[in-house]
Amino acid sequence: MNSLLPAVRVRRMTPADLDSVIEIAGSLKEAPCWPRSAYLDAVDTEAACRRIALVAEEPGSGNLAGFAVASLLAPQAELEMIAVAPAAQRHGLARQIFAALTVELASAGISEIMLEARASNAAALGLYRRLGFAETGRRPRYYHDSVEDAVLMRLQL
Repeated sequence: MNSLLPAVRVRRMTPADLDSVIEIAGSLKEAPCWPRSAYLDAVDTEAACRRIALVAEEPGSGNLAGFAVASLLAPQAELEMIAVAPAAQRHGLARQIFAALTVELASAGISEIMLEARASNAAALGLYRRLGFAETGRRPRYYHDSVEDAVLMRLQL
C-alpha cells in the first residue's frame, strides 16, 4: 500500500461539500445510496440524530477524496459510512479519515464504535479488521437489493 502525502487535510463536512460527497458515494457500488437530505442531516448540528461527518481533501487541489459519517448515541457511535474516491483508494486515506474520526468521537464521549457491512464487501471488512474492529455477529439476509448478510463489527476506543 502506498502512503498518501502528509498534506491531506481531514475536516468537518459542510453543506458546500455535498455535491462532491454524493459524487464519491455514487462512484462506489458498495456505498449506501443516501438521498441528499441524509447528507444534509449529517452536517446539521440541530438534527435529531447527532452525527460527526468528516471529509478529506487531496493535497494541493483541495478536491475531496473521501469522507466518513458516524451517528452518536454516547457512549456508542455507529460508523454509517466511510468512502474513498476510486482514484484515491489503496493509499491509506480511509485510515487517515478514521483516525481523525476517532479523535472527534473520543472528544464527544464515545467509547465504542459499531458498524455493519455487506458480507461480500471483502475490502471494507479487511479495512475494518486492520483498524481493530472485531466481528460480533451477523444479520442474515439483511440486504435486500442483493440478498446477503450484514456483518456486525465493534471497536472499543
